[in-house]
Amino acid sequence: MKKAYVFPGQGAQFSGMGKDLYEASDLAKELYAKANEILSFDIQKIMFEGSDEELKQTKVTQPAIFLHSTILAACLGNSFKPDMVAGHSLGEISALVSNKTLSFEDGLRLVSKRALAMQAACEAVPSTMAAILGLEDEIVENVCKSVNGIVVAANYNCPGQLVISGAIPAVEEACAKLTEAGAKRAMILQVGGAFHSPLMEPAREELAKAIESTTFNNPICPVYQNTTAAAVTNPDEIRKNLIDQLTAPVRWTQTMQQMIADGATEVIEVGPGKVLQGLFKKVDRAFPVSSAEI
Repeated sequence: MKKAYVFPGQGAQFSGMGKDLYEASDLAKELYAKANEILSFDIQKIMFEGSDEELKQTKVTQPAIFLHSTILAACLGNSFKPDMVAGHSLGEISALVSNKTLSFEDGLRLVSKRALAMQAACEAVPSTMAAILGLEDEIVENVCKSVNGIVVAANYNCPGQLVISGAIPAVEEACAKLTEAGAKRAMILQVGGAFHSPLMEPAREELAKAIESTTFNNPICPVYQNTTAAAVTNPDEIRKNLIDQLTAPVRWTQTMQQMIADGATEVIEVGPGKVLQGLFKKVDRAFPVSSAEI
């Protein structure tokens, strides 16, 4: 029996997230107080009482999802025994805190820097992302290459669902071509910018400095990283892959397939929502998935 714990990324947030846990656990109260101190604003109040608009601010969204996930993992205590972990985009940092590669404090600082750097990169160039449904990955990749301008495959979410990312005109042109090529849907997403594309290079450079000066420990179990979709335990390799992640695609389809190939027998999602459980079901409908609960 091998347990795989997975951690969600941006988009899973909701008002009231983490409140039950806070009310039930002294450890949660302690970690939220620490988070408010590190971030220099009351993120706990926004998470528990804030509007959807407040939660959508990038400086709030990413730390909020990270906090929900990592505090939940910490509160699982001795019952949290992962054989492998992975996180989708932002969720990779949550995974690295849960498997002890990073401390909670360092993880939160990196997430906060990541959010602000990504926001700045989004504001520098008008850019977006689009979900492409019902086409093989290779067709999507080839169409992106045929477009004049920056547009790339960014999130391999599950078979038949790939998100592309880039400059607005290039993404729009790719969507038109992909619809012609037989996509069931080619839908522009309501996001701040072109995540996991070359347009995030300024954010990658800024985050790289912070990651280089952060301590990476030997993990208690392998992490399957977005850029490689392979099990990694070497701290230096983990660091390099985390730096590369901002401009490289999230290989989530390949990550799920590799975890199953490496013997995962169940998947437990740690954090808000059930998005990742749904994606695992697209790979194998019979695969056991659940949400972490205290």
